[in-house]
Amino acid sequence: MATSFAVNTVIVILTLILAPIAVFPNLAVSAEPHERLSGTAGDVLEDDPVGRLKVFVYELPSKYNQKMLEKDPRCLRHMFASEIFVHQFLLSSPVRTLNPQEADWFYTPVYTTCDLTPNGFPLPFKSPQMMRSAIQYISKRWPYWNRTEGADHFFVVPHDFGACFHYQEEQAINRGILPVLLRATLVQTFGQSYHACLKDGSIVVPPYCPPQKMQNHLIPPRTPRSIFVYFRGLYNDAFNDPQGGYYARGARASVWENFKSNPVFDISTLHPATYYEDMQRAIFCLCPLGWAPWSPRLVESVIFGCIPVIIADDIVLPFTDAIPWNEIAVFVPEIDVPKLDTILTSISPDEILRKQRLLANPAMKQAMLFTQPAEPGDAFHQILNGLARKLPHDSSISVQPGQQFLNWNSGPPGDLQPWE
Repeated sequence: MATSFAVNTVIVILTLILAPIAVFPNLAVSAEPHERLSGTAGDVLEDDPVGRLKVFVYELPSKYNQKMLEKDPRCLRHMFASEIFVHQFLLSSPVRTLNPQEADWFYTPVYTTCDLTPNGFPLPFKSPQMMRSAIQYISKRWPYWNRTEGADHFFVVPHDFGACFHYQEEQAINRGILPVLLRATLVQTFGQSYHACLKDGSIVVPPYCPPQKMQNHLIPPRTPRSIFVYFRGLYNDAFNDPQGGYYARGARASVWENFKSNPVFDISTLHPATYYEDMQRAIFCLCPLGWAPWSPRLVESVIFGCIPVIIADDIVLPFTDAIPWNEIAVFVPEIDVPKLDTILTSISPDEILRKQRLLANPAMKQAMLFTQPAEPGDAFHQILNGLARKLPHDSSISVQPGQQFLNWNSGPPGDLQPWE
């Protein structure tokens, strides 16, 4: 009876709802008018950071960045590639200054996720050694790190658990944030409240999704959204957690167990060639946590106008002062995954349409993308906005003679080894 009711409800919703076009900012205006974002969120989306800050980019030996990329160009395509594109953006950005004396912020371009396995997965185990080596390099050649111990420096650390540099949560927590980064501002993909790997004051950014690749898969405007709930992804980690009880804290395994045969759920572990097209035909897209709370689905859902169903307790979302996540997404506690069908079928068509119209806002989509070349309001500019809002620096960031905050000798013994 419950299943029959859910199916009937979905049929009614599908007959009422057509897809607002999954617009990119440089494409035609949506066929459905988008709702203007109200309050602070809309204002921040339109902020222009140029003229509000100056950034000095350290010149490092190429072994820390360009040589790694030349060795393995796959780094440009994985979800952690923001560290590469932020570097490229800053080199030609109008906020860059060649005079360090006038800089508000200092940036050290280190590609900590560009050491890949044969399957293309980043290996973070040498990242702490690499980062320590880069900081030692800048501290010996310029005076700016030493005068604040990095308090006016920022680093891009986009791996699963940021500057904890491990892809499994328990080991990441045990390792903790690299001690020499404890005064710096971290630009990181990982965000979870009250977590050892999210530093106070971090700027949480979306994972990298190739803008041109997504644009190449746009389907005709006003294509009906004939899929109610869509998800493609694994429910386990075949090597580290084959049963799926630990991976994603069991949330993905619960999705699969409860809804693999449900007629209103289009879920599979296979990743089809039509993945992007399918998302544009769906009303709700499940965005459950994996090893970390986020995944590229979050970006893809926003870009393609599919209402994100966020299943990740205590997640800290990207650019929360720019994007009204509570208005565009549906949040489902991990413990309530078995009730997903009831939760989603109870959302009214009017509420679905309201969320879709908000998602059609081109500025919101722009904020989630690391566009090439950079465009106003994109993810690069949202990072700069975050840095600008931290200015002016408090005078207390300066280190007084004889004063020391950071312990260079703390951390796991392996992290203290020289990087080669």
